[in-house]
Amino acid sequence: MKRPVVIGLTGSIGMGKSKVASKFRWHGVPVFDADLAVRAVQGPGGVAVPAIEAAFPGTTGPAGVDRVKLGAAVFGDTAALKRLERIVHPAVGALQAAFLKRNRSRRAVVLDVPLLLEGEGWRRVDLIAVVSAPFRVQRARVLARPGMTEAKFLSVLGHQMPDARKRAIADVVIETGRGRLETFRTVRSIARTAKGSRIA
Repeated sequence: MKRPVVIGLTGSIGMGKSKVASKFRWHGVPVFDADLAVRAVQGPGGVAVPAIEAAFPGTTGPAGVDRVKLGAAVFGDTAALKRLERIVHPAVGALQAAFLKRNRSRRAVVLDVPLLLEGEGWRRVDLIAVVSAPFRVQRARVLARPGMTEAKFLSVLGHQMPDARKRAIADVVIETGRGRLETFRTVRSIARTAKGSRIA
């Protein structure tokens, strides 16, 4: 039985990955959003909430994880961040597996994973698509977000693979700093090619 072509979509903070993902959906390609999955497992009744509370007391409540409190608990603490990842990643992985099972008859699917190349996720995809933009554009986008500071921005970048390295690894680079039309055309080309190349 043939399976879908799995497109791994990734990119550093502020590169426009969410908008690119929406364009794949527009072209009829189902998208698994890892960030949304994280929110689901950390939200009200989320499967990861009890373990997070045990590891980081006082960071959860009736609404699930308090993102501000949890962020403060792990910010700048590599060991704490790793501890949190060991709780969250398996729960998100289960949701991803369920997504792939639901869409096993589709011609192509997208796994939208911010840290695809930093972990082992890239091993499970057929094509790596990296969303990229010039640093000045990236910085302006990120600093325009509510509550964002230069220090937070640089901290996030410190936990992500440099954009230049991602571009070198990518099977295809999706530029988002050169106008919407170029971005749309690149996504359309990837979607059309992938949907015509199901894997046995």
